[in-house]
Amino acid sequence: MYAWAPVTVPTLPPSVDVPDRLSLFDTGEGTIVPVGPADGAARMYVCGITPYDATHLGHANTYVAFDLVNRVWRDLGLEVDYTQNVTDVDDPLLERAAATGQEWEELAEDQTELFRSDMEDLRVLPPDNYIGAVESISCVIKLIEELVPGGLVYQVDDPDHPDWYFRTPEAPGFGAVSHLDEARMIDVFRDNGGDPDRPGKKHPLDALVWRFARPGEPSWTSSLGAGRPGWHIECTAISLRYLGPDFDVQGGGSDLVFPHHEMCAAEAVAATGQPMASAFVHSGMVGLHGEKMSKSKGNLELVSRLRHSGADPMAIRLALLDHHYRSDWEWTPDQLDRATERLQHWRAAAHRDTAPAADRAIAEMRRALRSDLDAPAALRAVDEWADSVAVEDGDPEAALRMVTAVDALLGIRL
Repeated sequence: MYAWAPVTVPTLPPSVDVPDRLSLFDTGEGTIVPVGPADGAARMYVCGITPYDATHLGHANTYVAFDLVNRVWRDLGLEVDYTQNVTDVDDPLLERAAATGQEWEELAEDQTELFRSDMEDLRVLPPDNYIGAVESISCVIKLIEELVPGGLVYQVDDPDHPDWYFRTPEAPGFGAVSHLDEARMIDVFRDNGGDPDRPGKKHPLDALVWRFARPGEPSWTSSLGAGRPGWHIECTAISLRYLGPDFDVQGGGSDLVFPHHEMCAAEAVAATGQPMASAFVHSGMVGLHGEKMSKSKGNLELVSRLRHSGADPMAIRLALLDHHYRSDWEWTPDQLDRATERLQHWRAAAHRDTAPAADRAIAEMRRALRSDLDAPAALRAVDEWADSVAVEDGDPEAALRMVTAVDALLGIRL
C-alpha cells in the first residue's frame, strides 16, 4: 500500500556535548532506556489507524511523536526501517459502513486517503512499509498455522462460529508490558473490544486470531476456514514479516498498552521465541471537553477541520509539540492561537539579514530531543534564539542553519 509523499530531511553538522543515543521511556521496563542501535539501522513499528473516520488530534499527537523518534535517529546517522499498519478490515469499520450505506472498501480507502493528506500536511515522514490488514491476510494465516502444532491456538466449541483463539496467558512473559494483574486485565479487555466472557474459551484473556465468516461480512478462504483476522494478530504478523523479532521500538498511544501491545508481544514471543520489541513506547492521550478524544464518543477535533478553517499545518504541529509526548493533556483552541503566534515569531527571526549564532540553540534542541523527546524544551531553545536581538556583526548564515535545524529535528518548515 502506498504511504504518502516523502519528506526531505536535511542533514546537520554535529554538535558538541550532546548525547550520542536516543533515550525513551519503555513502558515495560518502567524507566528511560537507550533505544536504537549505536550504528546501522533502527527498526520501528507504530500501530496505524482503523480508517472509518477522519484523523483527530489524538492520532496526530501519536504520529508526530514517533516522527520525532524517526528524525532523532536520522540525525544520529542511523538508517530507519519504519513500518505502520492500516486496519482496513475490522468491526468498527464494517459497522460504520453498514450505518452509512457505504461499501466498507470504499470507506476504508476514503479515510486512509484523508489520513495520508493529514500526515503530508503535518510533514510526518512516511513509513517505509505501509501495510493494510487486507493485503496481509496471507502472512496472518501463515503465522497462525505456525502456532497450531504447538497447541497455542485452538477453536472454540461453537458449531456456528468455531473461531480460532490464541492461548495468551501461556506465552512466556505475558504481562511484562502492562504489569496489570489478571483481574484488571480482564476488565480492561472487556472494555476495549475483547470478549473475556465468551463461552468455549479456555481462558478469558485468550485473544481472537481468526474470526469465522459471518453473513454479510468479508472473508477469505484458508486452511483455518473462511474468515478474517483478529486485531492483535494482524500487527504481530505484519511486524514480524517486515521487521523481524526484537525490533527497536513498538510504538502507539497509551491506550494500546493493554490489551493490544501486551497481546501482540505474547503472540510474537510464542511464534519466534524472541521478544517482539526491545522497547514499548507510548504517547499520551489528548482530551476534549474532559474526556479522551475518541471516535466512539465523537468528541473529536479533526486535523482536516482545522486545516480547512485556515490553520497553518505547521502551527498545528507546533501546538502538538508543545506537550511532552508522554503527557495526557486537553486540547483548547487557544493553543492553536499561541502556536500560530510562535510560528510567526520564528519565521520573522529566520528572515533577518543577520541573526544570533545558532550552534548553541541547535545543541540544546538535540540535547532535549535525545533525552526522552523533550520537545517543549527544544521549542524553548528556538524561542530563546528567536528572542535574541541581532547585532551588526551577527552571523549571516545563522538564520539558515536554524531554519535547517528546525526542519530536520522538529519537522517545522519556516
